[in-house]
Amino acid sequence: MDLAKFRVKEGEKLSLRERPTDAGDADRAEIEGQLPEQLERIRRLQDAFYADGREGLVFLLQGMDASGKDSLVKHVMAGLNPQGVQVHSFKAPTGEELAHDYLWRIVRELPERGKIGIFNRSQYEDVLAVRLRGIWKTYRLPERVLEDGEKDFFQKRYRQIRDFEEYLYENGYRMVKVFLHLSKEEQRERFLERLEEPDKRWKFAPSDLRDRALFEEYQALYEEVLEETSTGHSPWYVLPADQKWYTRYLMAELVAETLEACEPRYPEPGEEALAEMARARAQLLEEK
Repeated sequence: MDLAKFRVKEGEKLSLRERPTDAGDADRAEIEGQLPEQLERIRRLQDAFYADGREGLVFLLQGMDASGKDSLVKHVMAGLNPQGVQVHSFKAPTGEELAHDYLWRIVRELPERGKIGIFNRSQYEDVLAVRLRGIWKTYRLPERVLEDGEKDFFQKRYRQIRDFEEYLYENGYRMVKVFLHLSKEEQRERFLERLEEPDKRWKFAPSDLRDRALFEEYQALYEEVLEETSTGHSPWYVLPADQKWYTRYLMAELVAETLEACEPRYPEPGEEALAEMARARAQLLEEK
């Protein structure tokens, strides 16, 4: 699968209306038949990535409510060794988090090199929900930070985020960002499932419909955010999210390709370590 068509090129003028939300003419049986092989490929690559320990890797998931972020984590990451993966869901900021800069809580959750971090929502909530809901106006910040108005405030945040992600890349971290592109019609169907199926009712929150009323506004803002922050080292991918089986396959392909790009390799032992291994082997053989 060529993932380049889902990538947002740096400097590209983006129209989400022109990006697919569904699988098109993809063959479901064929796609689902390939997924186990993909998951095994990821498992092998992750083993070497963990042993290598030279890079850190973050997959960042954003999308409208019901776009499938939780299920994507569950199904695609199931084949990974949990020792080398950490998943974090970013909720509304706590009082402690609000007392720090907005990137503070992101930095705290970065994985160690050799590990994979999965971020369900991220620093991008601070240029999305915070903006559409007008929350930024209530921040306890110096007047000099707020005085130039909304547009300037968020242009600065885009720059800060780009700089932050470049800093991470220059220090051995890759951040791959995924926008799950869900149609408004499919979101409606998933909300109805949450309301009608007993084992899904717990997922529904009144805020779901509040944000749905701003669906078009969110789409327009996502276009701006993705245009401003997709870079060569930290790209955005717009993955169709109407059919979960297709999204899972694309995500698995993206994880595998990213791990391959890291060129993970098992560390080669030095002469002293090899000599110690030879002694240990001889000792074990003598036990017979």
